[in-house]
Order: sequence, then C-alpha cells, then structure tokens
Amino acid sequence: MKEKLRRLYISSTLTDKIRYSYFVLLVPIVILVIFCFYNMWNNNSKYTEMLDSIDAASEFSLDFKKDFDYEAYLLIVENKSIGESKLQSMLDDAKRIVDALEDVTYSADNIKRLQSAKKYIGNLEVYKNRIEQNLIEGNRYETNITIWENDIQIVTSLLRETIFQYIYYEIHGIQAERAEYQKVFTMMVTCSVVASLCVIILIVFTSYYIPQSITKPIIKLSEITDQVAKGDLSVRSDLETGAEVGVLNDSLNAMIDKICELVEQVKIEQKRLRKAEFEILQAQINPHFLYNTLDAIVWLAESGEQQKVVSMVENLSGFFRTSLNQGKDMVSVEEELSHVKNYLEIQKMRYQDILRFRIEVPFELNGYRIPKITIQPLVENALYHGIKNKRGLGTINVIGELKEDYFELKVKDDGIGMTGERLKQIRDGIEHKTAGGKDIYGLYNVNERIKLNFGEQYGLTIESVYTEGTTVTIRLPYVNAHDEVLENIE
Repeated sequence: MKEKLRRLYISSTLTDKIRYSYFVLLVPIVILVIFCFYNMWNNNSKYTEMLDSIDAASEFSLDFKKDFDYEAYLLIVENKSIGESKLQSMLDDAKRIVDALEDVTYSADNIKRLQSAKKYIGNLEVYKNRIEQNLIEGNRYETNITIWENDIQIVTSLLRETIFQYIYYEIHGIQAERAEYQKVFTMMVTCSVVASLCVIILIVFTSYYIPQSITKPIIKLSEITDQVAKGDLSVRSDLETGAEVGVLNDSLNAMIDKICELVEQVKIEQKRLRKAEFEILQAQINPHFLYNTLDAIVWLAESGEQQKVVSMVENLSGFFRTSLNQGKDMVSVEEELSHVKNYLEIQKMRYQDILRFRIEVPFELNGYRIPKITIQPLVENALYHGIKNKRGLGTINVIGELKEDYFELKVKDDGIGMTGERLKQIRDGIEHKTAGGKDIYGLYNVNERIKLNFGEQYGLTIESVYTEGTTVTIRLPYVNAHDEVLENIE
C-alpha cells in the first residue's frame, strides 16, 4: 500500500502535488473544527432545550392552578355556561405543554413525573365532565362544590407540585450539564493545542518536501538544457517524477534526438548540394542537345546553307561560353539573356516551323546578378513540354519587370499548358522535390539555387491554364554584378 501511494505521488502532476499538500494541511483543521462545532452545538442544544423546558414548566405551574380552580368555580356557580367555560381549552393546553416537555427532557425520573402530570390532567378532565353533567341534571350544587373542594383543588395542587419537582430536577440537570460542558471545553482546548502542533509539523514537512519534489527535477532539466545549449548532444534526461516533468523529460530527449538527426541531415544535405552543383555543371552541356545541334549543322552544310551554319556555330559557341563562364556560379542578367538567346536561336533553326520567341527585358536589369543557367531550363521546358505538345506554331516570351523591392523575369509560352492536377504536382515538386520527372527536378534545382543564394522570399512561381499556356515567374533581389552574393539568408 505504501509503495502504491509513493508511485501515485511520483506520477502525479505538479498541480495535484500542491493539492495534496493543501489536503494534508486541511484535513486535521477540518476535523478539529467539526469536532469543536459538534460538541458546542450538542451541548448548546441540550442547554437550550433544558431552559425551554424550565420556561414552559414555570409558566404552567404559576398560572394553571389558580386559573383552573377559578374557572371551575365560575362554572359551578353558573356564572359561566358550559359553552363559555375555558376548562377544556386549559386542559388541552396543559396536555400540549406536558407532551412538549416529554420531548425536551433527558431525565428518566422527569419523564415519570410528566406521566403523573398527564394522569392528573386526565383526572381533572373527569371531574370537569362530572360537574358539567350535574349542571345539566340540575340541583346538584352541593355535589359540584364537593368535587371542586375535595377533588379539583387537591389534584391541581398535586399537578403543581409535580411540575415544581420537574423544574427542580431540570435545574439540577442543567448544573450537571454545565459541569460536563466544562470537561468538554477543557478537552476541546487540549485537542486544539495538539492539533495545532500537528498542523505546524505538517506545514514544516510539506513546505520542505513538496517544493523540493517540484523544483529538483526542474533544476535537473535546466542543467541538461544548459549542456545542450553548450553543444553537448550526448546528454539525456532520465527523470520520472511528476506527470508534467515526465512530459518535459520525454520532449527534451526527443528534441535532442531531433537536433542530432537534423545535424546529420544538414551534413548529408550539404554533401547532396555539392553533388547537385557538380551535376549541374555536368548537365550544363546536354549531350543530346549537342548531338542534335551538330547534326543540324551538318545538315545545313550539306544543303549549302553556309550563312546559317556560321550563325548556328556562333550561337553554339556563345551558348557554351556562357555555360562554362570560367566555373562561376553567378552571372549578370545580360549574360544570362545572351545565353538564352543563343539557345533559342539554335532551337529556332531546328524547329523553325513551330517556334517563335521574344526577349523583352528592360535595359535597367542587365547589371543585376542571377544564378547561372536559371532561365535556360525554363525556356527548355516551355519548348519541349509546352510548344511541341501543342503541335503548331508557338511563342516563348522572356519578359522582365521592375518592382519596388525586387524584379521579376517571366518565361511565358502559349503551348499546351497543364491541367490543375499536373500544376499542383509541379508546384509540390518545386517546393518539396517530390517525384515527378526530370522537368520537375530542373525547376526544383533552379528554385533551390535562387533561395540558397538570395533567401527564402525569392524563387519560382508557376501559373498555367490547360490549352492556353504556362508562365513561370522568377523573383530576384536587386544585387549588382559587383556586389557580394548574399548566402544562406533566412
């Protein structure tokens, strides 16, 4: 039982522990108060009932004999008729008072005296009835006077004597009850002193133990969090005291485990990022694009289109020159647009029947920085997933817009567009790099490089309507070509 109580206390909440302390302190106080009030109420009730009994008995003894004898005499001398006589109401009142006295007295002897009083009252009622019968019969005055002198007056005297005895012994009982009350009062004072000492001891105990049981685990948790704040992720909490502390204990351990997991994840992501950057550099020269372009150049040369061959080779040279860019990751908007224009010129020669393009970017944006190969993957997606699937002449527009705190570059096409479901899939892929194909990976890659270099408030947004076309918007900050790139902005 003791072990169960200990476990119950350990697993209790801090609120419950505080309530337990109040309960422990309150119980002896409540018991003491109930004990005192009960005894005071009990003795006071007895004392009050005895006083009420004496008061009622005194009233009965002082008035009844005189009034009853006189009322009986008036009836005998026919000063009052039977209907006017109050003898019966006086007897009824006497019975009621005696009955009430039986309910309030605790003395067995007084109960016997009251029974005698009731018998006397019964006798008086018999005498009253006889007098009334004699009056009805007439000429019985002497008989009635004899009843009045020899019976009624004697019985009323006996009744008064009985009530006097009742009062005497009730007063004697009050004195005995007073002595008993003094004993009870002395006992109450003693119990109060003992209970007060017990409460003081309990207060001292609870004021030390319960606060310590609350603060000790919190201090321990504070020490562990301090170690974690200093970089020690090997610590763990093993506290079991208290429901809230248990939750904090588990949450702290889970948090430390999560921090360790995130640290490892950051390391892995850094490795993946470096690998992705390397893959981007490798992917900058698309073998299929190069093969197809060289095939087109050969086809043009065989057809005698020397001017187109020269133009295509110049565009290809410019395309690779910008792609390589001496290994730099950032270029100016002007250089990026030149790279896109070279790409589109090459593709226009290959898809001259279906492709048109326009580049409308304000001159003021040329000097700002942009991650290398940002627009070209978007243009490539517009061509291969928008224009070609439309199966007809299509247009790709590259548009620049200046805003107050940033600028936008938009790649718009009037190709096949996307359904709502596919658009949601693309947006989720850009945000979370979910599965969805090479086109999603390219968009995700561009978006992540922008965020990595400029912050989370920048990147790609995409809008599309099926059969009408797609618009990809690039949001970028105003960073001049000679400024340092802002990295890892939160």
